[in-house]
Amino acid sequence: MIEEVFEVMADSVKSAHAALQTTLGRIRTGRANASLLDSVRVDYYGTLTPVNQMASISTPEPRLIMVKAWDRTAVASIEKAIQAADLGLNPSSDGEIIRIPVPPLTEERRKELVKIARKNGEEGKISVRNARRECNEMLKNMESEGEASKDDVARALKKIQELTDKAVAEVDTIVQAKETEITEI
Repeated sequence: MIEEVFEVMADSVKSAHAALQTTLGRIRTGRANASLLDSVRVDYYGTLTPVNQMASISTPEPRLIMVKAWDRTAVASIEKAIQAADLGLNPSSDGEIIRIPVPPLTEERRKELVKIARKNGEEGKISVRNARRECNEMLKNMESEGEASKDDVARALKKIQELTDKAVAEVDTIVQAKETEITEI
């Protein structure tokens, strides 16, 4: 029974880390990254469709993203959607391939992006702590219902805290790596 609580905690931590990495992946750095376009949706025959489901996205150079639509009639729609996404990118197309130069970031913008990354990291820590709180409540309920002894619950609470500390440290590591990527010129 207590092992199930540990599994719940591990799953929650994995999902918190995955969500954090996804969120941080959308933060623009000075380098071209295909995940910058993950949030872009294109009106394709009346349906909002993600760009990565309509085209192949590549980064042939550190400051260039290339988008090759599978359907040539969608090139103009993709280009408009990228402009409308407010990513600070200016796509240009030759009718077949959309080229998106990624301009270098200013020092001021880098500082803003670092603040955003830290804020996202704090949200990741909050979700880890919420998972800890839920697991602690589950353990205390087990104790009050007589499903687990007081000693077992105390050991489990200690282990949950250790898992939480490791997860928070991992969040810090992820955010620090993103900060390094942002500030790299």
